Amino acid sequence: MQQDLIDRARAWLAEDPDPDTRAELAGLIKTAEDGDTAALAARFGGTLQFGTAGLRGELGAGPLRMNRAVVIRAAAGLAAFLKARGRGDGLVVIGYDARHKSADFARDTAAVMVAAGLRAAVLPRPLPTPVLAFAIRHLGAVAGVEVTASHNPPRDNGYKVYLGWGYPDPAAPAGSQIVSPADGEIAAEIAAIGSLDGVPRADSGWDTLGDEVLDAYLARTDAVLTEGSPRTARVVYTAMHGVGKEVLTAAFARAGFPAPVLVAEQAEPDPDFPTVAFPNPEEPGAMDLAFATARAARPDIVIANDPDADRCAVAVPGPDGGWRMLSGDEVGALIAVHLVRSGARGTFAESIVSSSLLARIAGAAGLPYAQTLTGFKWIARVEGLRFGYEEALGYCVDPDGVRDKDGITAALLVAELASVLKERGRTLTDLLDELAVEHGLHATDQLSVRVDDLGIITAAMDRLRSAPPTELAGLTVTRADDLAGGSGSLPPTDGLRYFLDGGFRARVIVRPSGTEPKLKCYLEVVVPVDGTGGTARARERAAEVLAAVKRDLSVAAGLH
Repeated sequence: MQQDLIDRARAWLAEDPDPDTRAELAGLIKTAEDGDTAALAARFGGTLQFGTAGLRGELGAGPLRMNRAVVIRAAAGLAAFLKARGRGDGLVVIGYDARHKSADFARDTAAVMVAAGLRAAVLPRPLPTPVLAFAIRHLGAVAGVEVTASHNPPRDNGYKVYLGWGYPDPAAPAGSQIVSPADGEIAAEIAAIGSLDGVPRADSGWDTLGDEVLDAYLARTDAVLTEGSPRTARVVYTAMHGVGKEVLTAAFARAGFPAPVLVAEQAEPDPDFPTVAFPNPEEPGAMDLAFATARAARPDIVIANDPDADRCAVAVPGPDGGWRMLSGDEVGALIAVHLVRSGARGTFAESIVSSSLLARIAGAAGLPYAQTLTGFKWIARVEGLRFGYEEALGYCVDPDGVRDKDGITAALLVAELASVLKERGRTLTDLLDELAVEHGLHATDQLSVRVDDLGIITAAMDRLRSAPPTELAGLTVTRADDLAGGSGSLPPTDGLRYFLDGGFRARVIVRPSGTEPKLKCYLEVVVPVDGTGGTARARERAAEVLAAVKRDLSVAAGLH
């Protein structure tokens, strides 16, 4: 067994094109030969699986890590998939962020595509993921690849794939992320790749795009705003060590907003993300520097992008002189109301884990509403989509331009709404209170459990399936759905959904994360708002119930 592991590692080493991972692997082989095989086994105990999120994992040597050898095989599999479906002479556009090895992975992808007979074009430098999603539709590409691990820790990288035509449904919109069966078919092509030495790679022949694609994207951002609207909101902005600063500040300048005050320590791309434990605005402590900057600058709002700038976080002044992060559901509701009041028409859509408030807003406006599985790969496929969002800070406000979440255009709309309200002496918080009075306070929260052992997640899901709770926080579970068998118009997914009642409504959804080693539980309670000061009381009551649901759910899942 030990010798077989070492032999497989040596065979991989012989083909590895990257001197960094070759040196790492050579050291691990030597350690294994001395009797310690744990680190080598962790890299060769399987293969990093290609799925609807593409690839994502820790950087390092071997088939269970993100590295050039794995990416070259993935690119060859994607090329074979495209050629088998009559797209073998089409254009593949490639973008990348500023993480370690991202530029190398983008260049390797272009080299494989050109050698396979396709055309390839690489974005000019690290740019936000929405620019790549825009470029697919703008350039008429048959596929797009974005090299990014979004808001994952610095040790990770990833490989996200989009298709430029409707597949498997020809009527589906172009330029959205892959879904089944494309993921499985691409994975099968990857698995069929033999020796890496047998994958042709060109030395040249791909295009490196200029700023014309970025200029076209920026011109498109103008269209999300209402002509003649006020542009007075003052913003503190953090790029979270990612690639958002250049594009967001350019978009704000074009639109006529005051220049955002930058969080200097996080403004420039840095793949080590030195000021945060996790480069995700939702994580504790990630916004501390932004709030410190805001205390000095006293803006109207704080805006943050995640490192690849496809997500947008918003914070507002709190009652105690501090700053309060809005949830993704609150921002989604604010954007939805702003679009409705600006005359938007079309379908409003969200994932099943997002707040049911969007359905109330759409219904009151007489607009179509749709729910999808988690992820913009599903939201982007909604027929007649006008606005889509999910609670993880993702918002699609211009589906004809970017068929994906876009943290730049979402930031523009939030700044416009803040400006409109400011002209009337009101704030985003005032509008949220207004929505609570009209539709009930829709309070959401998460129970998110990060694990080192994925078996903990499996055990928790098995426990909830075999012994589902009948009551949480004193509320009766009136309906329990196992989403593994599909539900209504939703395809099957590994998830559980509970509806609760007991004076007011609540909902719980439990699912494994698709991109991180986490079990995620999404909670919502809807509390009526009555009388003067009713919103504050409703928030207190909702917080009590959400805390109790977390406690009881943890016990039911065996996570306490």
